[in-house]
Amino acid sequence: MSKTQAPKSSTPTAAAKSPKVTKAKADEAMEASSVATLEASPSPATGSSRFADRFAPPKPPTRQMSSPVIESPRSTAKADPKLANAWKTKPGHELTDAEVLAMPDSEYMNAKQIEFFRAKLTELKNGVLSNAGETTEHLREDTSIVPDPADRATIEEEHALELRTRDRERKLLKKIMQSLTRLDSGDYGYCDETGEPIGLGRLIARPTATLSLEAQQRRELKQKMFGD
Repeated sequence: MSKTQAPKSSTPTAAAKSPKVTKAKADEAMEASSVATLEASPSPATGSSRFADRFAPPKPPTRQMSSPVIESPRSTAKADPKLANAWKTKPGHELTDAEVLAMPDSEYMNAKQIEFFRAKLTELKNGVLSNAGETTEHLREDTSIVPDPADRATIEEEHALELRTRDRERKLLKKIMQSLTRLDSGDYGYCDETGEPIGLGRLIARPTATLSLEAQQRRELKQKMFGD
């Protein structure tokens, strides 16, 4: 007798299902796992940045420093009402530098200021003449009576240095006399090149000034570039 064969089932089993569908799902799962791994791993720049942040020395706290406000002597003097009004009651030759600086700009080179600078220039002239008289007395000393040649050479060197100093003061004396003449003519305190006010601060520091600060800087720059 022939064995009866079992009828073949028309429905496929789970193992016999489409292999293409199973492989596609496996590929999708593997791709998703790879993407998750790449996203989780830090980039080289991120890793190095974290390493640097971990081992870098601590940064000092930033402190905001406010820039100090520097006030000029003229603005400070003007803020004091006593200094600002002192020129009204005191004669010009008794005024101090601070009191003159505190005077209003509208009083530039008035009678009190002219008197103040005349007294300053006269005092400077007397000092130069006094130094010149002392130099004359020193030069009258006879160095030949000094027995030691080294001491005699030292005294002669001091005399030469003093003569050079007196020569500079001789030029200063000439400028002082010119400034006194400018006071009489009404030109004192104004720039020779521009005619603008030289300024009280510059005149107090250098009473023989004939140029404003800007004009003096231009002249010095020109002399440096082209020579005298």
